[in-house]
Amino acid sequence: MSGNIQLLDRTLAAAKAEGRSALIAYLPAGFPTVDGGIEAVKAAFDGGADVVEVGLPHSDPVLDGPVIQTADDIALRGGVKIADVLRTVREAHAATGKPVLVMTYWNPVDRYGVERFTTELAEAGGAGCILPDLPVQESAQWREHATKHGLATVFVVAPSSKDERLATITAAGSGFVYAASLMGVTGTRASVGAQAQNLVERTRATTDLPVCVGLGVSDATQAAEVAGFADGVIVGSAFVQRMLDAADEAAGIAAVRALAGELAEGVRGHA
Repeated sequence: MSGNIQLLDRTLAAAKAEGRSALIAYLPAGFPTVDGGIEAVKAAFDGGADVVEVGLPHSDPVLDGPVIQTADDIALRGGVKIADVLRTVREAHAATGKPVLVMTYWNPVDRYGVERFTTELAEAGGAGCILPDLPVQESAQWREHATKHGLATVFVVAPSSKDERLATITAAGSGFVYAASLMGVTGTRASVGAQAQNLVERTRATTDLPVCVGLGVSDATQAAEVAGFADGVIVGSAFVQRMLDAADEAAGIAAVRALAGELAEGVRGHA
């Protein structure tokens, strides 16, 4: 089975054709349990997310703020394995027919084996991977296997990235470009703002790939603001926080569905 990069491309193009940004949700696998995490991904789609990133919990995350670290700790203490991440992708994609990516640091993939990981992710119906800490100049082996299996390789760009560096990164990537709206770790912010807009404009000058903005978006108002200049709005910590705040797993899943609905109205409201 080939991967689902075409599904991802079509989904982002369809949102653009509607004159709106895509809504991309992030949820860690295995949180609060493996089964609960699968239901949460389905709920995000049900509420209005176009794409979901499934996080592979990692003990030393460089990009993730305290909210996602807390969820990762719960998942890791629960014994989550790469097999559970792949199962999350498989079941969420099978149930919804929508594009599911994995967001992971490089070390777990390297240890698991690049060929094995890309083969199994494609077999699970995964659309690709976001690799926040894999340098482009060290990514040839990954990209070769990802391309063979029809998987997108999404790289992260930051406000500190110089224009020449942006061009190098975007030329190597596929699917979309993940624009980190600010320096630092994930988490909700009061404002996402001008720095993100400038980064999107500079990134767009180097590529035809959609440019999606993450880090800091937490409500419909901010989603609408980012939708005004980005091809996609990525929300993670706000979903995880709703689950952490919920009285139980069922309430957490319902809260994910509700937040996805609010954010979907935000990105459509801008359109």
